[in-house]
Amino acid sequence: DAKHLVPNKMRDFFCTINLDQEEVFRTQVVEKSLSPYFGEEFYFEIPRTFQWLSFYIYDKSVLQKDLRIGKVSIKKEDLCNYTGKENWFMLQPVDSNSEVQGKVHLELKLNELITDNGSVCQQLVVHIKECHGLPLINGQNCDPYATVSLVGPSRNDQKKTKVKKKTSNPQFNETFYFEVTRSSSYTKKSQFQVEEEDIEKLEVRVDLWNNGNLVQDVFLGEIKVPVKVLRNDSFQAWYLLQPRENGNKSSKTDDLGSLRLNICYTEDCVLPSEYYTSLRNLLLKSADVQPISASAAYILSEVCRDKYDAVLPLVRLLLHHHKLVPFVAAVAELDLKDTQEANTIFRGNSLATRCVDEMMKIVGKHYLKVTLKPVIDEICESPKPCEIDPIKLREGDNVEINMENLRYYVDKVFREIVRSSISCPTLMCDVFYSLRHLAAERFPNDPHVQYSAVSSFVFLRFFAVAVVSPHTFHLRPHHPDAQTSRTLTLISKAIQTLGSWGSLTKSKLSSFKETFMCEFFKTFQEEKFTESVKKFLDDVSSTESKEPSGVSEPVHLKEGEMYKRAQGRTRIGKKNFKKRWFCLTSREFTYHKQQDKEPIFTIPIKNILAVEKLDESSFNKKNMFQVLHGEKPLYIQANNCVEASEWIEALCRVTRCNQKRLSFYHPSAFLNGSWLCCKATTESTEGCARCTADVPADTQIEIDGDRETERIYSLFTINRSKLQKLEEACGSIAVYQGPRKEPDDYSNFTIEDSVATFHTLQQIIDIVEKLNESHEKYQKKRSSSAKYGSE
Repeated sequence: DAKHLVPNKMRDFFCTINLDQEEVFRTQVVEKSLSPYFGEEFYFEIPRTFQWLSFYIYDKSVLQKDLRIGKVSIKKEDLCNYTGKENWFMLQPVDSNSEVQGKVHLELKLNELITDNGSVCQQLVVHIKECHGLPLINGQNCDPYATVSLVGPSRNDQKKTKVKKKTSNPQFNETFYFEVTRSSSYTKKSQFQVEEEDIEKLEVRVDLWNNGNLVQDVFLGEIKVPVKVLRNDSFQAWYLLQPRENGNKSSKTDDLGSLRLNICYTEDCVLPSEYYTSLRNLLLKSADVQPISASAAYILSEVCRDKYDAVLPLVRLLLHHHKLVPFVAAVAELDLKDTQEANTIFRGNSLATRCVDEMMKIVGKHYLKVTLKPVIDEICESPKPCEIDPIKLREGDNVEINMENLRYYVDKVFREIVRSSISCPTLMCDVFYSLRHLAAERFPNDPHVQYSAVSSFVFLRFFAVAVVSPHTFHLRPHHPDAQTSRTLTLISKAIQTLGSWGSLTKSKLSSFKETFMCEFFKTFQEEKFTESVKKFLDDVSSTESKEPSGVSEPVHLKEGEMYKRAQGRTRIGKKNFKKRWFCLTSREFTYHKQQDKEPIFTIPIKNILAVEKLDESSFNKKNMFQVLHGEKPLYIQANNCVEASEWIEALCRVTRCNQKRLSFYHPSAFLNGSWLCCKATTESTEGCARCTADVPADTQIEIDGDRETERIYSLFTINRSKLQKLEEACGSIAVYQGPRKEPDDYSNFTIEDSVATFHTLQQIIDIVEKLNESHEKYQKKRSSSAKYGSE
């Protein structure tokens, strides 16, 4: 959210998230506010290098261009200082001199020259090779050129490259020569030595500009290199473009307002897979360790301050290697040992409950979409008043009509859920089966506990949470407005109650905190609801295979607006690219003239042969990819790098089982009678580059096991001191078997078998030390190969 924004009158605001100058996400518009609450979450992988993560606040305009009020820019190196916590940031003014992105490739050299009179001087050679990742200007590729200057106290020699048209990655390949003058005291030497006081006064400056033609040129960034760092050396490196110094220092920064952000940023340095073999094997055998509290996976959750930090990579790693179900069963059994009453089963935030929560988010993503998305869309797009709290009713509201509306929505959501067991992923069913039988063994005299063990997850922690926060589960693009949020909250409360097996008796109704909810639930006192819940819970906690009764509905995977190139119908100018609405389901990939219109073009998923990036040089456009199928390739331009990456990933995932996938493709387009990449003149010529995903894989979940293991290693490293404390605690328990008279440092740890736990800890510490050595060697190798100015 933001507060105290200018101008000091009620306006319509929205916020964008940018990687450098490239917008990757945009919030919905909050109308008539000075302190807008956005309440939106965005999770994304960053597909390219970047310098700044920026957030821009805009004043929405109907007739004119949206006005940028201010920004918050955080350097990539500083993101770790803000991760995992909320921070208020003062908005800074938006200054064109500070809006930069991209990098430039330079080669610099000092040549020693002997003049006609025998004196020695030096010549500076600047070879500007290329730039990469320059920003778009007004949505189009820029027309860049560079100025190269040698700057000192009494000189400013400047030279200029040619302008490159319509490209964000210009190839300059131009060399400039500057004479470095010397004082008369210099004499001829075999090895010319540069004096410190002279050399410190000179620097090379390279400025990048966009050629404005009839308007003012736009500054794109600059780099400065002191000549003294060259000595007699010659080297080349990539330099990240920097904002102009003091670009916005003079502007006022205390009256633009502030923005509250919660940023979670992780960056992993992943080594080759063989380095992680020992740690991976130790983690994967956790489910077989007796007791489970002595396993490496359990110890990881014990030493992490926030269990969630450990749960996410752990669940993904175990999922990737098909070891999650036995591990969840083992930690759930430990959980049940401390559960004294059946009605509190799996209600806390233990390792077991968090593992199941995370598993459902990962595995149940498509299940939620096919089950809830249509009804959630209806509620959000055509909302009916549903407020039944007398205190919150507005003038003119009819509580009876509102109750009927709420009942209609609850019935519809409930009906969709209890009919959805056929779509429940097998892995979720296997986990629910284990939890159900463990609960029945722990409380054999309670006939309902086997159902409440499952409903506490599938209703309370899965469906009810998705209903109240549809944007978090990608069921809606944005956080719903206040009235719709209230409606979803009431529906979520109802679903939680209906899903709680055994909670619909009269004695339970009296326990409602709100009397209006108690009155509402009197209308649900019907046997069919409890029977429907029971049948649904039986189905989703069964290991028997379920056959669909009819043809299953296609799963809606992704949709959005992008640009596509006309497939041979027009050849002239910019109109060759047209804005279209794209939709991907589990059956077909389509594009439409507008959203909710009939498709103009349809590609069955089974006909897609490959999905790959397209070189920018093909059409001088960024963020392009191609869909290869039976006909001509479909060329598509996404709005930003994150969107392009997400579409490619989604299309690759859904087509990986296609039998006729290509192994080779053309990274550029076929234009003017030849392929731009390999110059072949026949359009049907086999591709010249290997496809990035040519091996079919029967998987719905993309998980990098090595990356998850690296994250777990990082957590062990950060919590090394706690590992040592736990090791000391195991030693103390093994030596001293008497009663503990007072709490000690390890009273919060679960130590059932001190010898087994101590043995596992020694293995962990030994593995972490070896990985530390490997990382240190890599960093030394990287730092020794890096040159001044490189990334």
